Amino acid sequence: MKKYPFLFTALCLVFTCCTPKGDQSVRQEQLLTDWQFTLTDDDGTPIGDGWRNVTIPHDWAISGPFDRENDLQKVIVVQNGEKEATWKTGRSGGLPWMGKGHYHTRIAVDTTRWNTLVFDGAMSHADVYINGEEVCYWPYGYNTFDCYILPQLLTGDSVDIDVYLENKPQQSRWYPGAGLYRNVHLISTDKIHIPTFGVLVRTPQVSRQKATVSIAVDIQNGIDPTNATDAGVEVLTDILFGNNIVATIQGATGETEVQTPQLWSPETPHLYIARTRIVREGKVLDEVCTRFGIRSIRYTPEHGFQLNGETRKFKGVCNHHDLGPLGVAIHKDALRHQIAMLQDMGCDAIRTSHNMPAPELVELCDEMGLLIFIEPFDVWNHGKTENDYSVEFNNWWKNDITNMVKHYRNNASVMLWSSGNEVWNQVKPDGIAIVTMLQDLFHQLDPTRPVTNGMDQAMYIIHNGFGAAVELPGLNYRTGRYLEAYEYLPQKMILGSETSSTVSSRGIYKTPAILRDFALYDDNQSSGYDLEYCQWSGLPEQDFQLQDDYAWTLGQFVWTGFDYLGEPSPYDTDSWPSHSSYFGIIDLASLPKDRYYLYRSQWNKQSPTLHLLPHWNWSNGDLVPVFCYTSYPSAELFVNGKSYGVLRHATPAECERLKAGEEIAGVSHMPKVGDFVVPEWGSQPRPELLPRYRLMWFDVPYEAGELKVVAYDAEGNKAAEQVIRTAGEPARLAAVWANQCENPEELCYITLRVEDKDGNLCPNATNLIRCEGDGFVATANGDATCLESFIAPQMHAFAGQCTFIIRRGAKVTFAAEGLQSTTICAK
Repeated sequence: MKKYPFLFTALCLVFTCCTPKGDQSVRQEQLLTDWQFTLTDDDGTPIGDGWRNVTIPHDWAISGPFDRENDLQKVIVVQNGEKEATWKTGRSGGLPWMGKGHYHTRIAVDTTRWNTLVFDGAMSHADVYINGEEVCYWPYGYNTFDCYILPQLLTGDSVDIDVYLENKPQQSRWYPGAGLYRNVHLISTDKIHIPTFGVLVRTPQVSRQKATVSIAVDIQNGIDPTNATDAGVEVLTDILFGNNIVATIQGATGETEVQTPQLWSPETPHLYIARTRIVREGKVLDEVCTRFGIRSIRYTPEHGFQLNGETRKFKGVCNHHDLGPLGVAIHKDALRHQIAMLQDMGCDAIRTSHNMPAPELVELCDEMGLLIFIEPFDVWNHGKTENDYSVEFNNWWKNDITNMVKHYRNNASVMLWSSGNEVWNQVKPDGIAIVTMLQDLFHQLDPTRPVTNGMDQAMYIIHNGFGAAVELPGLNYRTGRYLEAYEYLPQKMILGSETSSTVSSRGIYKTPAILRDFALYDDNQSSGYDLEYCQWSGLPEQDFQLQDDYAWTLGQFVWTGFDYLGEPSPYDTDSWPSHSSYFGIIDLASLPKDRYYLYRSQWNKQSPTLHLLPHWNWSNGDLVPVFCYTSYPSAELFVNGKSYGVLRHATPAECERLKAGEEIAGVSHMPKVGDFVVPEWGSQPRPELLPRYRLMWFDVPYEAGELKVVAYDAEGNKAAEQVIRTAGEPARLAAVWANQCENPEELCYITLRVEDKDGNLCPNATNLIRCEGDGFVATANGDATCLESFIAPQMHAFAGQCTFIIRRGAKVTFAAEGLQSTTICAK
């Protein structure tokens, strides 16, 4: 039996209840936030700093320090086409997430009631003890699980909870984080109650005139577990829209009609509540509120993906689960900030790659109107790293899928499930049997949504039966095989389950601007011209063209929306200090890269886009490539008032003429193509597509002063302009609010800019910026090679900028040696 060295009292700070006016007599929920924590050796003895107080959610590794030796892996990354083992530095973020940890708290409980612990996620191999007795074990760190505080374990009005976690070397190929990084709940109910995930709401028939709402409720009888369904109770469910009851269902199962329903969509994220009560002899024993949306989803070869009867294509991104400098410790404000940035880009969907999401993310997608594609696994029973989920798959896949689907099948924003990402079973004899087995379980739990799979071995799955067995085929990259897949796969629909993987560093521009794969530079940065990619991937234009030109494509999920810790390709092989990704459209400091505006120009149909790059601080005599990402049809470039011509977006037919070598007046030239390697499963670069989506002036002679672009509408009228000026010496700091702080505990994202005396961004500035005052939370600069601590209140600027996260209510001063400081009040 595992022992803890001492006890302390934890405060349960947050109470939530479905009942009106805060009446907590029916169902009580507490967030267990105050714990003690220590790292331990294999015998459970505290090591390092020993026991300390922590607040849950908690990521024990994000404080660092970074070190090349942390999870240093010598492996063959077969899916990248590698043939020999090499040292992978920074593959899982270079942070000390491996090892064993022990969390302990003591809480008060009502011994007359039924008490349940719910863990939203614990990284990983969670072993939970109550008063010294083991009550549950869950190895997968991304899933939600629960366990009961059984009456026989209670010896008084308080209990001791101990959670033992272990993260093993080579358990992950990105930064997994460590600890109780998601919320822990104590739920207290009557002994006759609705268990975790015990309410199922569906909308089988939906029109704008009326909708059918069905419900199924599980009942658990803690008094007599063998008599759960016959406890002498009745079940009543009210359907509410706002404060109004619009329908009622009697019984544990049943259905009703809602007249003139308010349909859920990204544009109108209307939400209803099913308020379910268990009643016996007039007394309410339990009450659960289940939020849902009324909408219909359908996927057909004729119409593609339809939401509420209207065809649309996913304009999505893939995201890992870390929150940059906050690590993996969940914070709803950080998620809200990310979603708002993505929506301004025109993004309408997220793929939770490659694991179950935090409940807060799905809740926010429901509220803010973002479609979500939930994926549980990166592997099945054939692993990619020594201690990954393949070790657990055979024993745990059914439990993990069951909890995931039951958790999120009521959420309006969930559009489809995935059975896995780039699993090696694609090319193994057992692949078809396993994908069929998994899909059968998904359909048993939720017959209303399709199941996809992110497949990267296109040359095989198109013809070996695996692709045909996947209900909704998803291709990761492989743009050159879309037409072949459409011809041979029976579904006649293709989802871009993972696309692009263009690499770039914000504000860093390499000349000449040429199209290259796996480009490596001495500074471990990638060019901001968005022309570089990895051997397995490509550029945004290849996926834009497939989505624009073929009705049978269902949309795409770009790799990735945000940079993340780990996987620093192309600097992944013996390339320390690179330790975070270059794939993100937005960097690790939540600062948009130029590519953000390329996607915005294609995806945001509500607000026009005009974005000019690069900066305008070069050397005399330089010939500088200048790009413009815009939703306007044409634009004209000026340097100090001199025009360098008007360019317009090329048509598809003109792209084919460019490919044949023809020059077309008023259309950008194709970028030159550098050295590249095309693996047998890869795709050729297609430079002829770029003039369709970008305006590019190559070899513009540099003159210090003003770079300006003027955009014209379809009638040739001036519609907008943007100016970039040559910056002088750094003179001052400027603080820019990156989000709106509305709630008392909200995190505020502040962008710090190093500017010259006239307010121009100094694009090469690297000044050390300090945050002075209370309220500091974390900081980052977006440099994948930066080894500075996220939790120290100072950070060097990267390309003239960095981000500080502070708490609302704080008054802080930002200062740097030799620069004018700035003070802000986050009120």
